Amino acid sequence: MAPLLQADTVSMSFGGVHALSGVSFELHRGETLGLIGPNGAGKTTMFNCITGVLPSYRGHIYYDDRDLRNLKPHQRARLKIARTFQNLELFDELSALDNLLLPLEAFSQRGVIGDLLRLPRTVFDERQAQEKARAMLHFINLGDCADTPAGDLPVGLQRRLEVGRALSLEPRLLLLDEPGAGLDARETAELARLLASVRARFKVTMLIVDHDMALIMRICNRIYVLDNGQVIAEGSPEQIRDDPQVVRAYLGEAPAIAAGGAG
Repeated sequence: MAPLLQADTVSMSFGGVHALSGVSFELHRGETLGLIGPNGAGKTTMFNCITGVLPSYRGHIYYDDRDLRNLKPHQRARLKIARTFQNLELFDELSALDNLLLPLEAFSQRGVIGDLLRLPRTVFDERQAQEKARAMLHFINLGDCADTPAGDLPVGLQRRLEVGRALSLEPRLLLLDEPGAGLDARETAELARLLASVRARFKVTMLIVDHDMALIMRICNRIYVLDNGQVIAEGSPEQIRDDPQVVRAYLGEAPAIAAGGAG
């Protein structure tokens, strides 16, 4: 079976800086794949190419055997590709519940006339969106925070909320850009358990970028390592942990890729 996502010699430059240089990888259905590397390795650039934020890349990106070239970000989202962001992109003033309702409303098929006249279909769709959003809040263990402004939540709960918002789109492919950023050890362990539950319940394929190697080693089936915009290693968590080239890429500090295990 063909991979769900395939990058084929993808390159991206900013002036004279080569952020990506011929990067290729495959992500199979149902898999959790890690993309790691030092700062500036090209990881977030790769995410932005996949989602269409940076459409001028060279090479090809295939999703479900379809070349994503020329598709705008919203068109890629409609193909069930969702992402979280390295810097939290929540609406701080809105409640946790409203943050989950926004993507549901954005992709609703309701019309303006139906909203104005409060037609039965409109009322039904709104009620259904409320039920979905509240169910998602309970799944991410934020059921008691429905009315709390997102900006008032601790960063660990904000990370959970952003994952929940991406899941509200019912994605087939979920891109997680440093979901462990700013979390302590307890919050990271809780996030790892949540992501394992996401994979089990939603059967979603995940591509994750993070510097927290304990998180990566715990939840990923396979890992690709980027350095200076190029793939330098690929393999299981155990293979990556013991790869001398990977250790050197992380400034020679073996503890930086400490042992974990695929979940």
